[in-house]
Amino acid sequence: MSKSIEELKSLTTQIRRDILRMVHAVNSGHPGGSLGCTEYFTALYGKVMNYNLPFTMEGKNEDHFYLSNGHISPVFYSTLARFNFFPVEELSTFRKLDSRLQGHPTTHEGLPGIRIASGSLGQGLSVALGAAQGKKLDGDNSLVYSLHGDGELQEGQIWEALMYAAAKKVDNIISTIDYNGQQIDGSTENVLSLGDLHAKLEAFGWIVLEEKNGNDLEAVIAILEKAKTETGKGKPVAIILHTEMGAGVDFMMGTHAWHGKAPNDEQLDTAFKQLYLEAPADY
Repeated sequence: MSKSIEELKSLTTQIRRDILRMVHAVNSGHPGGSLGCTEYFTALYGKVMNYNLPFTMEGKNEDHFYLSNGHISPVFYSTLARFNFFPVEELSTFRKLDSRLQGHPTTHEGLPGIRIASGSLGQGLSVALGAAQGKKLDGDNSLVYSLHGDGELQEGQIWEALMYAAAKKVDNIISTIDYNGQQIDGSTENVLSLGDLHAKLEAFGWIVLEEKNGNDLEAVIAILEKAKTETGKGKPVAIILHTEMGAGVDFMMGTHAWHGKAPNDEQLDTAFKQLYLEAPADY
Protein backbone atom coordinates (compact mmCIF):
# COMPACT_ATOMS: atom_id res chain seq x y z
CA MET A 1 0.00 0.00 0.00
CA SER A 2 1.31 3.42 -0.95
CA LYS A 3 2.12 5.65 2.00
CA SER A 4 0.87 9.23 2.31
CA ILE A 5 3.27 12.18 2.41
CA GLU A 6 2.64 12.57 6.13
CA GLU A 7 3.41 8.90 6.73
CA LEU A 8 6.62 9.23 4.72
CA LYS A 9 7.64 12.36 6.64
CA SER A 10 7.17 10.44 9.89
CA LEU A 11 9.22 7.62 8.40
CA THR A 12 12.13 9.99 7.69
CA THR A 13 12.23 10.75 11.41
CA GLN A 14 12.16 7.04 12.23
CA ILE A 15 14.98 6.36 9.79
CA ARG A 16 17.05 9.12 11.39
CA ARG A 17 16.49 7.51 14.78
CA ASP A 18 17.62 4.18 13.31
CA ILE A 19 20.78 5.75 11.87
CA LEU A 20 21.82 7.22 15.20
CA ARG A 21 20.96 4.08 17.13
CA MET A 22 23.05 1.95 14.75
CA VAL A 23 26.22 4.03 14.87
CA HIS A 24 25.92 4.69 18.59
CA ALA A 25 25.66 0.98 19.44
CA VAL A 26 29.04 0.17 17.90
CA ASN A 27 30.66 3.61 18.26
CA SER A 28 31.44 3.69 14.55
CA GLY A 29 29.83 4.56 11.25
CA HIS A 30 28.87 7.61 9.25
CA PRO A 31 25.83 9.48 10.58
CA GLY A 32 26.34 12.88 8.91
CA GLY A 33 25.79 11.99 5.27
CA SER A 34 23.22 9.35 6.21
CA LEU A 35 21.06 11.91 8.01
CA GLY A 36 21.42 14.30 5.08
CA CYS A 37 20.18 11.76 2.53
CA THR A 38 17.16 10.49 4.45
CA GLU A 39 14.60 12.34 2.34
CA TYR A 40 16.22 11.08 -0.86
CA PHE A 41 16.01 7.43 0.21
CA THR A 42 12.48 7.81 1.57
CA ALA A 43 11.33 9.47 -1.65
CA LEU A 44 13.05 6.89 -3.84
CA TYR A 45 11.70 3.80 -2.10
CA GLY A 46 8.43 5.31 -0.90
CA LYS A 47 7.17 7.08 -4.03
CA VAL A 48 9.44 7.08 -7.06
CA MET A 49 11.12 3.77 -7.78
CA ASN A 50 9.36 0.73 -9.22
CA TYR A 51 10.52 -2.47 -7.48
CA ASN A 52 9.20 -5.82 -6.36
CA LEU A 53 9.46 -7.90 -3.21
CA PRO A 54 10.85 -10.38 -2.50
CA PHE A 55 14.11 -8.94 -3.83
CA THR A 56 15.92 -10.66 -6.70
CA MET A 57 19.41 -9.79 -7.83
CA GLU A 58 18.43 -9.67 -11.51
CA GLY A 59 15.49 -7.33 -10.95
CA LYS A 60 14.05 -7.84 -14.42
CA ASN A 61 11.50 -5.19 -15.41
CA GLU A 62 12.01 -3.19 -12.23
CA ASP A 63 14.09 -0.14 -11.38
CA HIS A 64 17.53 -0.59 -9.83
CA PHE A 65 19.34 1.56 -7.28
CA TYR A 66 23.12 1.66 -6.79
CA LEU A 67 24.75 3.41 -3.84
CA SER A 68 28.21 4.63 -4.78
CA ASN A 69 29.14 6.47 -1.57
CA GLY A 70 28.74 3.30 0.45
CA HIS A 71 29.83 4.78 3.77
CA ILE A 72 26.28 6.13 4.23
CA SER A 73 25.13 2.54 4.62
CA PRO A 74 23.10 3.30 7.79
CA VAL A 75 20.46 5.24 5.86
CA PHE A 76 20.43 2.58 3.13
CA TYR A 77 19.99 -0.29 5.60
CA SER A 78 17.30 1.47 7.59
CA THR A 79 15.36 2.35 4.43
CA LEU A 80 15.51 -1.22 3.14
CA ALA A 81 14.34 -2.56 6.50
CA ARG A 82 11.53 -0.04 6.85
CA PHE A 83 10.33 -0.92 3.34
CA ASN A 84 10.27 -4.64 4.19
CA PHE A 85 13.36 -5.92 2.37
CA PHE A 86 14.50 -7.60 5.61
CA PRO A 87 13.42 -7.53 9.29
CA VAL A 88 13.88 -4.23 11.12
CA GLU A 89 15.37 -6.13 14.08
CA GLU A 90 18.41 -6.99 11.96
CA LEU A 91 19.48 -3.33 12.16
CA SER A 92 20.77 -4.17 15.64
CA THR A 93 23.58 -6.21 14.03
CA PHE A 94 25.09 -3.23 12.17
CA ARG A 95 28.90 -3.47 11.94
CA LYS A 96 29.03 -6.50 14.23
CA LEU A 97 30.85 -9.77 13.56
CA ASP A 98 29.00 -12.08 11.15
CA SER A 99 26.43 -9.40 10.35
CA ARG A 100 25.00 -8.94 6.87
CA LEU A 101 25.02 -5.19 7.63
CA GLN A 102 28.69 -4.39 7.14
CA GLY A 103 30.07 -0.86 7.45
CA HIS A 104 30.01 -0.67 3.66
CA PRO A 105 27.39 -2.68 1.76
CA THR A 106 28.49 -6.08 0.49
CA THR A 107 26.79 -8.76 -1.57
CA HIS A 108 28.38 -11.99 -0.36
CA GLU A 109 25.96 -12.39 2.57
CA GLY A 110 22.91 -11.92 0.34
CA LEU A 111 21.34 -8.94 2.11
CA PRO A 112 18.14 -8.13 0.17
CA GLY A 113 18.31 -4.81 -1.66
CA ILE A 114 22.10 -4.75 -2.10
CA ARG A 115 23.22 -5.31 -5.69
CA ILE A 116 26.87 -4.22 -5.43
CA ALA A 117 29.58 -3.88 -2.83
CA SER A 118 30.35 -0.17 -2.50
CA GLY A 119 32.37 2.26 -0.50
CA SER A 120 35.53 2.37 -2.57
CA LEU A 121 34.56 5.75 -3.90
CA GLY A 122 34.26 6.58 -7.57
CA GLN A 123 33.10 3.21 -8.85
CA GLY A 124 29.34 3.28 -8.46
CA LEU A 125 28.54 5.27 -11.58
CA SER A 126 30.46 2.83 -13.77
CA VAL A 127 28.49 -0.08 -12.32
CA ALA A 128 25.17 1.73 -12.66
CA LEU A 129 25.92 2.53 -16.30
CA GLY A 130 26.68 -1.13 -16.98
CA ALA A 131 23.34 -2.09 -15.44
CA ALA A 132 21.55 0.58 -17.47
CA GLN A 133 23.08 -0.65 -20.71
CA GLY A 134 22.24 -4.21 -19.74
CA LYS A 135 18.60 -3.24 -19.37
CA LYS A 136 18.63 -1.72 -22.83
CA LEU A 137 20.12 -4.90 -24.31
CA ASP A 138 17.42 -6.94 -22.57
CA GLY A 139 14.61 -4.73 -23.84
CA ASP A 140 13.86 -3.75 -20.24
CA ASN A 141 12.45 -0.22 -20.08
CA SER A 142 13.03 0.21 -16.34
CA LEU A 143 15.32 2.90 -14.94
CA VAL A 144 18.59 2.82 -13.01
CA TYR A 145 19.20 5.25 -10.14
CA SER A 146 22.54 5.98 -8.49
CA LEU A 147 23.67 8.19 -5.62
CA HIS A 148 27.06 9.87 -5.21
CA GLY A 149 28.74 12.14 -2.70
CA ASP A 150 30.03 15.54 -3.79
CA GLY A 151 33.47 14.73 -2.36
CA GLU A 152 33.37 11.55 -4.41
CA LEU A 153 33.35 13.65 -7.56
CA GLN A 154 37.03 14.34 -6.90
CA GLU A 155 37.65 10.78 -8.14
CA GLY A 156 38.78 10.55 -11.75
CA GLN A 157 36.76 7.45 -12.60
CA ILE A 158 33.56 9.44 -12.06
CA TRP A 159 34.48 11.80 -14.87
CA GLU A 160 35.41 8.96 -17.23
CA ALA A 161 31.98 7.45 -16.51
CA LEU A 162 30.23 10.78 -17.03
CA MET A 163 31.89 11.11 -20.42
CA TYR A 164 31.07 7.52 -21.34
CA ALA A 165 27.40 7.85 -20.40
CA ALA A 166 26.85 10.78 -22.73
CA ALA A 167 28.92 9.32 -25.56
CA LYS A 168 26.93 6.07 -25.45
CA LYS A 169 23.59 7.89 -24.97
CA VAL A 170 22.73 6.02 -21.78
CA ASP A 171 19.41 7.76 -21.23
CA ASN A 172 17.80 5.35 -18.76
CA ILE A 173 19.87 6.46 -15.76
CA ILE A 174 19.21 9.13 -13.11
CA SER A 175 22.33 9.89 -11.07
CA THR A 176 21.96 12.09 -8.00
CA ILE A 177 24.79 13.98 -6.34
CA ASP A 178 24.40 14.57 -2.62
CA TYR A 179 25.71 18.12 -2.59
CA ASN A 180 26.23 18.87 1.11
CA GLY A 181 29.54 20.70 0.71
CA GLN A 182 31.32 18.52 3.29
CA GLN A 183 33.75 15.61 3.18
CA ILE A 184 35.87 13.81 5.74
CA ASP A 185 38.68 16.41 5.84
CA GLY A 186 36.59 19.57 5.67
CA SER A 187 34.46 21.43 3.17
CA THR A 188 34.62 20.34 -0.46
CA GLU A 189 35.35 23.95 -1.36
CA ASN A 190 38.52 23.94 0.73
CA VAL A 191 39.68 20.38 -0.01
CA LEU A 192 39.13 20.52 -3.78
CA SER A 193 36.49 22.83 -5.19
CA LEU A 194 34.06 21.38 -7.71
CA GLY A 195 33.62 24.79 -9.30
CA ASP A 196 30.47 25.21 -11.37
CA LEU A 197 29.27 21.62 -11.16
CA HIS A 198 26.05 22.29 -13.06
CA ALA A 199 27.95 23.71 -16.02
CA LYS A 200 30.53 20.92 -15.92
CA LEU A 201 27.90 18.18 -16.03
CA GLU A 202 26.12 19.90 -18.89
CA ALA A 203 29.43 20.26 -20.73
CA PHE A 204 29.86 16.50 -20.33
CA GLY A 205 26.56 16.02 -22.17
CA TRP A 206 24.16 15.35 -19.30
CA ILE A 207 20.69 16.76 -18.69
CA VAL A 208 21.12 18.49 -15.33
CA LEU A 209 18.43 19.28 -12.76
CA GLU A 210 19.05 20.99 -9.43
CA GLU A 211 17.11 21.09 -6.18
CA LYS A 212 18.16 23.47 -3.40
CA ASN A 213 15.86 21.92 -0.78
CA GLY A 214 17.20 18.39 -0.59
CA ASN A 215 15.84 17.88 2.92
CA ASP A 216 12.28 18.76 1.91
CA LEU A 217 10.61 15.44 1.15
CA GLU A 218 8.04 16.83 -1.26
CA ALA A 219 10.71 18.77 -3.15
CA VAL A 220 12.85 15.64 -3.46
CA ILE A 221 9.93 13.60 -4.76
CA ALA A 222 9.15 16.35 -7.27
CA ILE A 223 12.70 16.58 -8.64
CA LEU A 224 12.97 12.81 -8.98
CA GLU A 225 9.65 12.68 -10.81
CA LYS A 226 10.82 15.53 -13.04
CA ALA A 227 14.02 13.60 -13.77
CA LYS A 228 11.97 10.61 -14.91
CA THR A 229 10.33 12.76 -17.58
CA GLU A 230 13.78 13.67 -18.92
CA THR A 231 14.85 10.06 -19.50
CA GLY A 232 14.67 8.51 -22.97
CA LYS A 233 15.89 11.67 -24.69
CA GLY A 234 19.33 10.42 -25.70
CA LYS A 235 21.15 11.88 -22.71
CA PRO A 236 21.83 10.68 -19.16
CA VAL A 237 20.13 12.65 -16.37
CA ALA A 238 21.82 14.11 -13.27
CA ILE A 239 20.32 15.74 -10.20
CA ILE A 240 22.36 18.06 -8.01
CA LEU A 241 20.60 17.68 -4.66
CA HIS A 242 21.60 20.23 -2.04
CA THR A 243 21.38 18.63 1.41
CA GLU A 244 22.58 19.41 4.92
CA MET A 245 25.02 16.98 6.48
CA GLY A 246 23.55 15.87 9.80
CA ALA A 247 20.07 17.14 8.89
CA GLY A 248 17.55 16.78 11.70
CA VAL A 249 20.07 17.04 14.54
CA ASP A 250 21.15 20.63 15.18
CA PHE A 251 24.60 19.95 16.65
CA MET A 252 25.54 17.74 13.68
CA MET A 253 24.62 20.26 11.00
CA GLY A 254 26.90 22.70 9.20
CA THR A 255 30.12 20.82 9.87
CA HIS A 256 32.13 17.86 8.57
CA ALA A 257 32.82 16.75 12.15
CA TRP A 258 30.06 14.12 12.06
CA HIS A 259 31.06 12.60 8.74
CA GLY A 260 32.33 9.48 10.49
CA LYS A 261 31.77 9.99 14.21
CA ALA A 262 29.23 8.31 16.48
CA PRO A 263 27.29 10.18 19.20
CA ASN A 264 27.85 9.33 22.85
CA ASP A 265 25.01 8.50 25.25
CA GLU A 266 24.21 12.12 26.10
CA GLN A 267 24.37 13.23 22.47
CA LEU A 268 22.11 10.37 21.42
CA ASP A 269 19.55 11.40 24.02
CA THR A 270 19.69 15.02 22.83
CA ALA A 271 19.27 13.93 19.22
CA PHE A 272 16.29 11.69 20.03
CA LYS A 273 14.55 14.61 21.73
CA GLN A 274 14.89 16.53 18.46
CA LEU A 275 13.70 13.51 16.44
CA TYR A 276 10.54 13.07 18.47
CA LEU A 277 7.87 10.62 17.41
CA GLU A 278 4.70 10.09 19.40
CA ALA A 279 4.95 6.33 18.90
CA PRO A 280 8.43 5.44 17.64
CA ALA A 281 8.93 1.97 16.21
CA ASP A 282 12.53 1.70 17.37
CA TYR A 283 14.10 -1.72 17.01
